[in-house]
Amino acid sequence: MNDTNRILLVDDEEANRDMLSRRLQRSGFAVDVAADGESALARVRDGGIDLVLLDSMMPGLTGVDVLKLLRAVHTADQLPVIMVTALSESSKVVEALNLGANDYVTKPVDFPIALARIHSQLARKAAEKALRNSEERYALAARGSNDGLWDWDLVTHRVFYSDRWKAILGYGPDEISCTEEDWFSRVHPDELPLWRRDLESHWAAASPETLESEFRMLHRLGSYRWVRCRGAVVRDPEGKPVRMAGSLADITEAKVFDGLTGLANRLLFQEHLEQALCDYRRDPNAWFAVLFLDLDHFKLINDSLGHAAGDQLLIAAAERLNGCTRIGTSPSRSNPRDLVARFGGDEFTMLLTGLTDIKHVQGIAARIGDQFRQPFEVSGRPVSCTVSVGIALSSPAYQTVSEIIRDADTAMYSAKTAGRSRCALFNEDMRAHLLKRIEMENDLRQAIQRNEIAVYYQTKVRLSDERICGFEALARWKHDKHGSIPPSEFIPIAEDMGVIHELGMSVLRQACAQMRRWQIEYPFIPPLEVSVNLSPLQFRQPDLVEQIIQVVKESGISESTLQLEITESVLLDDRLGAVDMLVRLKQAGIGLKIDDFGTGYSSLSRLTGLPFDSLKIDRSFVAQLSGRDSNLEFIDSIVGMARALGMEVVAEGVEEGGQVSALKTLGCRFAQGFYFSKPVSSEEADKLIARQADSDRLEGEPVAQLDQPYR
Repeated sequence: MNDTNRILLVDDEEANRDMLSRRLQRSGFAVDVAADGESALARVRDGGIDLVLLDSMMPGLTGVDVLKLLRAVHTADQLPVIMVTALSESSKVVEALNLGANDYVTKPVDFPIALARIHSQLARKAAEKALRNSEERYALAARGSNDGLWDWDLVTHRVFYSDRWKAILGYGPDEISCTEEDWFSRVHPDELPLWRRDLESHWAAASPETLESEFRMLHRLGSYRWVRCRGAVVRDPEGKPVRMAGSLADITEAKVFDGLTGLANRLLFQEHLEQALCDYRRDPNAWFAVLFLDLDHFKLINDSLGHAAGDQLLIAAAERLNGCTRIGTSPSRSNPRDLVARFGGDEFTMLLTGLTDIKHVQGIAARIGDQFRQPFEVSGRPVSCTVSVGIALSSPAYQTVSEIIRDADTAMYSAKTAGRSRCALFNEDMRAHLLKRIEMENDLRQAIQRNEIAVYYQTKVRLSDERICGFEALARWKHDKHGSIPPSEFIPIAEDMGVIHELGMSVLRQACAQMRRWQIEYPFIPPLEVSVNLSPLQFRQPDLVEQIIQVVKESGISESTLQLEITESVLLDDRLGAVDMLVRLKQAGIGLKIDDFGTGYSSLSRLTGLPFDSLKIDRSFVAQLSGRDSNLEFIDSIVGMARALGMEVVAEGVEEGGQVSALKTLGCRFAQGFYFSKPVSSEEADKLIARQADSDRLEGEPVAQLDQPYR
């Protein structure tokens, strides 16, 4: 026994009390003593006594008298009492046992025997207390969980159903009998075979010790409720199942409603859509529409702000969608009720029934677009998140729910690929386009895995003498079936598929290895450079910097001859830590160039303090240099301010000699474009470099030299 067991020793003889008290204490008990019955009763009333060792013969209140008074308040389970009697007092022993004494020992006390009986009574008390606690916990758990209980006699085939079991299905205590049929006849026909299989497997001991199964059961009102049934079998000595008992819980809410947003989930949505389809088959005027909605760029928000912020956005989006519906007080066609569901992840669906005109659908879609163009408040900051919507209308061609959802999803995808934040109505051409896209995705994934994406090179020239000083590495894909596919098509696909990083690193490895070969064969001073584009999505890679540095080391080129081109969109919101990555790349000696400058939201003042070496003026501004609306002032301001920040300027998209002259006048030192060379294969680029090297030798110069570093 542990130290907390406290014994009350009651004896009118001091010598007996002292001797027994010391021996009990040495045995690990806490001991209180009392010299008479009154003192003993008072001590018990104070509490904390686990067992009473009670002398039967005492002056005043005898031991039997004390026992009677104790049993009036404490049962034998609550407070064990062991009587201490003389051998000649057998009648007193019988009387004490009849009055509720738990045991007895005789005088003179044989201490080992007394100790064994004390241990026995305390152990029994502890076991009974644990049993009571267990029974109380079970009763409380059953009430708290709101489960229904059942007890099935597998021999007589009768079943006891608790009142709660019956109430789950909408019945009163006396409205369901005790047969198996009362249960099995209410299980949904689709799930009844599975339920029977689970039972038979459990009986055959092929399943876990406790059976757990989920299925639908018919409610009194005619609808089906999802239930979770748990149970365990009892077997006879031969191992044959003879009895089974368990619980039944209504899990409809958890089964058909989304735990995060409170909207209907996919299962409930499909059930309602199934009903709408059945109604439409009976009555062709019972029009309905399915809207499939997907949040634009949700993954970027979720990855950058964290999943908690992503959950906030989903909850807010659900509230806005609910606010766009026509909410009625009944599901009648004259007063329809629209159902909004979270289909999964950042996808939502909406079922519109009781339609009389497509204008109703268009109006709701327009309302949704307006609502989602307003920023959301997420983690204390405004966040923009639009939505793409696809619509499928009821049609006699639809035979299943999955066909309708598929076409609404296809229309949503068409809206997303058309620019996002828009709505599209399904037509057959969309399906053909989707199949082509799926084929393209599969082929692109294989092409990346097989290193079939080629790298082409476009020259970067020094405008003062139009000599090659570097190349921009560009990905090119020649499809076996569709021929050359432009980057404007397959780069967005790679980004949507999540394989843009693999593609980008493949281009980087090829470009660095090729540039090393050129630098060895053509030792220009300063050496040729290569520029490689980084997708903004690549900054999601936490070890991006380490991967790039490793590629540079493996290729053998100097870090200073690699320039990474990054679009200014990376800088708009540095939630991915892009600026820190750029600083670390710069510290490693790698050059950094901001691409397509002027097309986004950045300004030169925003670039102050950022680790860029140069910027590239977008081709749309260069194109204006040769027209009537010449943009000299804008480019001149860029060149001037860039120089003030210690940055070099490269003009891209140069196609005419007039543009070259204008750029020289403005002081722009570097350019690239079709005027100098289209992107070419490494073999063709090699010929361009060799031609320039041959020209140097004809002029008597071993290498081409620049008057100053071009970065």
